[in-house]
Amino acid sequence: MATDHIRYDVLARDALRGVLRQVLVDAAAHGLPGEHHFFITFLSKADGVKISPRLLAQYPEEMTVILQHQFWDLTVTDDRFEVGLSFGGIPERLVVPFSAIKSFFDPSVQFGLQFEPAETGTPAANLPATPSPSAVAVPAAPSVPASAETKDEPSKPNEGAEVVRLDRFRKK
Repeated sequence: MATDHIRYDVLARDALRGVLRQVLVDAAAHGLPGEHHFFITFLSKADGVKISPRLLAQYPEEMTVILQHQFWDLTVTDDRFEVGLSFGGIPERLVVPFSAIKSFFDPSVQFGLQFEPAETGTPAANLPATPSPSAVAVPAAPSVPASAETKDEPSKPNEGAEVVRLDRFRKK
C-alpha cells in the first residue's frame, strides 16, 4: 500500500470537525432553530476536557450531553466549546475540545458525525486506508450507533445507518 504523505484522513477529520464547530457557533449566536438539538459524546479524560470530579466519577470514560432547552453560555473557540448545563439540579460548566468528541448527532434531521479518537504520533503508513470521520444518516433513536458499515449503495428504509462516502458525489 502506498504511503499517504498528504494525510487525507486528517484533512477529512478536521473538515468535519469544522462542520460541528460552525453548527455550534451558529447555535451560540442565534440559539437552536426549529426542532434542532444535539447529542455530543466526548471522551471524559481527553486532554483539555474540564468537567467536575463528580461528573468524571459518573462518566469515567465518555459522556454524552444534550444541547436542547436548558443550556447556557455556549462559547465556541477554534479548538473547543464551553457550555453550562445542569446535572441533577446542579449547574456545571463543561469545556470540551473538538479533538475529544467521538460523535455528534442531531436527531431532528437524522444527521450525525462520528470520529475516531485523535491519533498522536502515529506514522502515516500505519493508518487505515479510509478516513476515520464519517457523515452518517442515523435511524431515529436517542443514541448514536457505535459503528456503521460503509456502503456504496443507499440502504433500504429502516435498515439502519448509512455512511455516506464523499466520492459518491464526485463527477466521474
